[in-house]
Amino acid sequence: MSLQEKQAKSLLEKLLELPADRLAEVEDFIDFLRERAHARSMTSDFARRSEEALSEVWDNADDAIYDDL
Repeated sequence: MSLQEKQAKSLLEKLLELPADRLAEVEDFIDFLRERAHARSMTSDFARRSEEALSEVWDNADDAIYDDL
């Protein structure tokens, strides 16, 4: 059994012991973690694409002095 499977089994056992209102809190937290991961991924994608799009503006002789900052 892999580490991930062991962790999932342990979590399931703990979840089964929780009352329904606590399960709702856990579910909300899991949704929050997923949303945060998705937002971070999108932020990284936007930054990478912005860098590609703006490379012509940033990479020019007039602004070369700022490259060493």
